[in-house]
Amino acid sequence: MTNRTPVVPDTDRLPPVSPAVTTAAVAALPSRLRRRLDEAVERLAGVPVGRVDGGLSLDCGPEARVTLSAGATGVVTDPEQARCSCLLAPRCLHRAAVLVACPVADPADHPGPPFADPSTSDSLGPAAGRSDRAGRTGPAGSAARVGTGERTARAGTAGPAAAGTGPGGGPTKAQRAAADALWRAAAVVLVSGVPAAGAVPRTDLLRAAHGARLAGLPRAESAALRVVRGLRAHRDRQAGRRLADLVEVLHDLLYVAGRLAAGDPDPALVGVLRRAYQPDGTLEVYGVCREPVISATGYAGVVTHLVAADGRRLSFGDVRPGGPARARDCARAVTEMGAVAVDHAALARGGLRVTGTTISPDGRLGAGARVRATPLAGTDWSTGPLAELFARPLADVVAAQLTVDDPEDPGRAGTALLGADLLVLGAAGDRVLARELAPGVGADRLPVPDGPLLRLVPADPHPALAHVTNLRRLASRPGLRIRVVGRLDPDRAGTLRPLAVGAVPGAAVTLRLPAQWHGRADLGYDQIQGGHLPAREEAGTPGPVAADDTDLLAESPLWRVRRLVELAVSGGRRAVAEATRDETAALTGPLRGAGFTTAAGLASALVAEADRRGRDAFGRLADPDPDRYAWAWLAAAAHLAATERELIRSSWTATSVG
Repeated sequence: MTNRTPVVPDTDRLPPVSPAVTTAAVAALPSRLRRRLDEAVERLAGVPVGRVDGGLSLDCGPEARVTLSAGATGVVTDPEQARCSCLLAPRCLHRAAVLVACPVADPADHPGPPFADPSTSDSLGPAAGRSDRAGRTGPAGSAARVGTGERTARAGTAGPAAAGTGPGGGPTKAQRAAADALWRAAAVVLVSGVPAAGAVPRTDLLRAAHGARLAGLPRAESAALRVVRGLRAHRDRQAGRRLADLVEVLHDLLYVAGRLAAGDPDPALVGVLRRAYQPDGTLEVYGVCREPVISATGYAGVVTHLVAADGRRLSFGDVRPGGPARARDCARAVTEMGAVAVDHAALARGGLRVTGTTISPDGRLGAGARVRATPLAGTDWSTGPLAELFARPLADVVAAQLTVDDPEDPGRAGTALLGADLLVLGAAGDRVLARELAPGVGADRLPVPDGPLLRLVPADPHPALAHVTNLRRLASRPGLRIRVVGRLDPDRAGTLRPLAVGAVPGAAVTLRLPAQWHGRADLGYDQIQGGHLPAREEAGTPGPVAADDTDLLAESPLWRVRRLVELAVSGGRRAVAEATRDETAALTGPLRGAGFTTAAGLASALVAEADRRGRDAFGRLADPDPDRYAWAWLAAAAHLAATERELIRSSWTATSVG
């Protein structure tokens, strides 16, 4: 007999579902039921989720119980894993609504051969290979803004997927057709805006993403899935959603799809279809820090960042289905690496000598059966290969990270770890203000002359993690000198997202961490206490910094273009037309006055296209084809991203104004 135990109602805890399974379920609905799909999804918010043998179930009405049975990967990849007890199943509204309400699985979450085409069959197999994503390790995809995400798939390098290119080096006819379908689906979403992006338009985008997968376009597929997740997050008013993130992923999707549809031969637009681990012999690695992972796709865990003896940056992760609680509880996770159990807390402060090593192109260590590892004594951040993290001035490191071949793809920068020695100045809101210390060793190190003001913000502000609390404690000691390892925030001027901190060698006013921490604290896990900080009278007062806390990006008139670009996504074409009618001069005048003439021209073109109306054969007003509007929006968004990137780059070399 099946045992069923009610649990707390929470549809966010439903398992991720393969896009092809969702697409097939919605495609099977008659048109009268499709019109009711959004309403049915909204009703699920109050439906209790129950546990049954082998899965979960939801009561969706009299004699209508939907059961989900995820496979070993924790992902629903087969239509047979989603069943409804009603008479209309499987072509019923209950089953389709539940599948739409589930998180959209990432291709990396369910490896296997490609799906059958959902337009010709309801029977879909396991998903195709693993997308390559940097930043976070394992099948987590969020932003690091969780730290991570799916950026290598977005940036893409020539790999297995590129083998399908045409004779002239460009995309094949099938790839161009798939990219064109993605472009059209994304353009419809852009014209409609978030309020009109219900279940059916999102499913159309999922269908186009599935077509991109069949055509071997992993970067375009990944971008489309991220757009679907972003649209759902905003329609459901999920915590932590950012309109700027949705703008970025929609920009990426249109940019990639548009260039591929036009036959652009750049292999980076195709992306990497499968993450292949290659043998690497014997390797010595040393721990840098641990990073908690909380993914938007329903995965969580921990990633330990490593540096090899030859200087390569590597990582080893334990990321599985779960939520914030799993990320928090992974502070001392033990993960199997071949025949060896690896304690992430010990590895982050120690090292391993690994034989039979396998490494992915983006530096992830494999855990195959042939891998053997023996512990090594850890090294201090200031010695051995770890010292290279702090060997270059921040301005040089940031300039290298922000120098990308494709400046219109904002996902290519800011994922690599960097290190610096900083002087804490105080707090400003959620930020810790600091300045970089000049090179050298000793207690009298001063900030870099005329160096920029730096801002430290939480790598992940989730309350289950310790980032926010630890930064507040650091900000409470102006004059404190700290060694920081973290990431550049490529979207904010002079901003770092620290993952770990340590004592500055030779400094008197610095952290006093326990010996078992080996000189560093992981900000997501370790709790910095008052006893780890110098007394307030020791730290001293560096002086007022309020006058210095200026943001070149925030102070520029580009915010007008940013607001216009975001309004187009949040409200759609008609919102742009209504909000800017008769106000074009007020929009473009400050831009031209500040020298942003190209931005002014592109903003004017977007406004004009938004307000352009045609007439049908009967003389009635009708919206024109969305193609021209999508190109106008993409031009404005791409120029805005490139211009903001240059301002951010300059913020790392701008001299102090205080």
